[in-house]
Amino acid sequence: MLNRLSLARRPGRDQVFLITCVVLLTALAWAYLFHLDRQMAAAMQYDRDMAAMGMSMDHPWTVTEALLTFAMWAVMMVAMMAASVMPMLLLFAGTHARRGGASPAVVFFGLGYFIVWTAFSALATLAQWALHQAAMLSPAMRVASPRLGGVVLLVVGVYQLTPWKNKCLTHCRSPLGFLMTHWRDGQLGALRMGLAHGAYCLGCCWALMCVLFVVGVMNLAWVAVLTVMVLLEKIGPAGVWIARVAGVAIAIRGILLLAAIA
Repeated sequence: MLNRLSLARRPGRDQVFLITCVVLLTALAWAYLFHLDRQMAAAMQYDRDMAAMGMSMDHPWTVTEALLTFAMWAVMMVAMMAASVMPMLLLFAGTHARRGGASPAVVFFGLGYFIVWTAFSALATLAQWALHQAAMLSPAMRVASPRLGGVVLLVVGVYQLTPWKNKCLTHCRSPLGFLMTHWRDGQLGALRMGLAHGAYCLGCCWALMCVLFVVGVMNLAWVAVLTVMVLLEKIGPAGVWIARVAGVAIAIRGILLLAAIA
């Protein structure tokens, strides 16, 4: 922890460049989400107007719509996750520089995260497509069935309390330990390390992302809330307890939803 903090306080040139890139990338991702939110609001209003005239706008996804949905999830993952991996990226950059490595390895390390996030985005897109095909997704892109919503929240809440969640969170909160036990030299080694830690990163947070199917995939207020929650879990002083309390609260909300329709 002390090594990580000292690196953050006295960043080298590569680390300053890295911080700048991550901040700009996160800002661009959020700007795109806000732009997309305005576009979707206009599209939803158009659909309501057509429905009022007795014209149904429900139709199967086109390839373009599927690709746009995938891009939305990929950008959303960057917006929600980039800040939380900053300590690890800085620590890797500092450690790699001290070992005399070339700067491009940091890019390959970060690429590992992006590959993992992109894979999850593809799975999330498939889940959203399946819900759309089954007519179980509202125009606001949240599950139309309270029962399904309750089940999703219950699963998310329970996962927050499992040993798998705790193991992934431990790796995310202890980047120095991960580097000491998983270090590999070279650019390919950096990529493999990024993939490995990216998998732990996803294992820590994938369930929280599923909450968006209940509250609205493009509900930016909830996207912001979950972003802060991810950040606090990974780098906050009480991150483990925040994860557990959030899990209990989410599970209780799921049980209440199920009880209301029983």
